[in-house]
Amino acid sequence: MNEYYDYLVIGGGIVGVATARALLSRHPASKILLIEKESTLACHQTGHNSGVIHAGVYYAPGSLKARFCKEGVQRTLEFCHQHGIPVDNCGKLLVATNETEVRRMQDLRARCHENGIEFEVLNQAQLQAREPNINGLGALFVPATSIVDYRRVTEHMASDFTASGGEITLGTQVTAIAEHSDHIELTCHHSNAASAGSFAVKGRFLVCCGGLMADRLTQMMGLKTDFQIIPYRGEYYRLAARHNQIVRHLIYPIPDPSLPFLGVHLTRMIDGSVTVGPNAVQGFKREGYGRFNFSLHDSLDMLTFPGFWRVTGKHLKTGLQEFKDAWWKAGYLARVRKYCPGLTLDDLEPYPAGIRAQAVLKDGTLVHDFLFADSPRSLHVCNAPSPAATSALPIADYICDKVAEIEQKNESG
Repeated sequence: MNEYYDYLVIGGGIVGVATARALLSRHPASKILLIEKESTLACHQTGHNSGVIHAGVYYAPGSLKARFCKEGVQRTLEFCHQHGIPVDNCGKLLVATNETEVRRMQDLRARCHENGIEFEVLNQAQLQAREPNINGLGALFVPATSIVDYRRVTEHMASDFTASGGEITLGTQVTAIAEHSDHIELTCHHSNAASAGSFAVKGRFLVCCGGLMADRLTQMMGLKTDFQIIPYRGEYYRLAARHNQIVRHLIYPIPDPSLPFLGVHLTRMIDGSVTVGPNAVQGFKREGYGRFNFSLHDSLDMLTFPGFWRVTGKHLKTGLQEFKDAWWKAGYLARVRKYCPGLTLDDLEPYPAGIRAQAVLKDGTLVHDFLFADSPRSLHVCNAPSPAATSALPIADYICDKVAEIEQKNESG
């Protein structure tokens, strides 16, 4: 490993790997090191999501999410085609099951128009013809929605990066960050048995794509921010294999705009299976994917943060319902039976959970768009919400632009 690098990137999820790859593409003569604390890439949000290449239906026009997603769809498909990564362009149906949802569907139609997304309105008969196992009063069909394995996408991005001269160190946790006038220094601990121990690495500039640990990386540098990462568990079931052909498309509910999460849906996976979920349950461990998860450190951080109590109070009724259904399988089933009534309890099989790294401000505001923080020699991605996986390539370019702006400012100042 080189002692000094032009750029250091923390985080081996899809955003971090895409950023390292983009930096090297722009600066091919630079020495760039990607640091990941796990033994493999894409271990957390990237490897625990539904694999959907989103079209961008829900996102506010003009937001970074809407902008990145629109560009990200095409670029992700092109990347997958170039690297021989399987993609299934199955399309998405947003199903309205009552009159309130039919009215909300009109707002989504307007959002599609504003974001330039192709869609088709289906009445009840047309919905039934497309999806005989799905009940609803109507639906929006969004054809520009696909599914893919984002772990595989990340691995190919990493291969591009290392083939061009980039370096990756796995099993390496950053324990301290010191910023100096002319460089930045990281203290790292390597957990690999053959080379365990602490070491220091220096670089000209640092980019942090820490996901679930984004706030702690800013705290290591003493940056003044007013957010904290609050973990929400997204729990899934997988349908029994006999139901692999139960739907032809992704089946999503019409979301309630007063709630922060979309709700339970049926997702065709790239391996041919169909998952049901996710819900949104309060997590008490940032990287807790098992059934029983608790971290004293993570819980104390969360419970002493004013924003946690404010956002929890605002959505207390919904949160209690989510918690109840997380332990009561029949309640979870009822959510999906409203549009897929043929399913039974025996059809729901175990499937790994995911953790959403949600940035929450001190006043209790959920940050729904991308959030960044910076210093003279660092840039931190503090919030990278869905559709970050879909949008990884344009996000990486945006990060590179921001890095260039900071470096130019440093040179001129």
